[in-house]
Amino acid sequence: MAYIDGLNKAFENKVRLGVMSILMANEAADFTTLKTLLQVTDGNLASHTRYLEEAGYIRCVKKFVGRKPNTEFSVTESGRQAFAEHIQALENLLHLTS
Repeated sequence: MAYIDGLNKAFENKVRLGVMSILMANEAADFTTLKTLLQVTDGNLASHTRYLEEAGYIRCVKKFVGRKPNTEFSVTESGRQAFAEHIQALENLLHLTS
């Protein structure tokens, strides 16, 4: 098995990698926070969060805060495991070259 086989294609995109990194470090984050931290457009973030949600890696909860809609994201258990495996595969690659 090649060392790159452990890398997860879902996390190869920098926006999806950023979303997962933020959500792994925080219990949850709302759409506006992710958009601001990652400096992406609404449409760009929406398509990448949808991808991660369809993969089962994040969950999305839509609610109202006061009278304003709020979309909050958090990592699922399978997302947490998949991301940890991806990071481990990256670390394995780094150790090959050192």
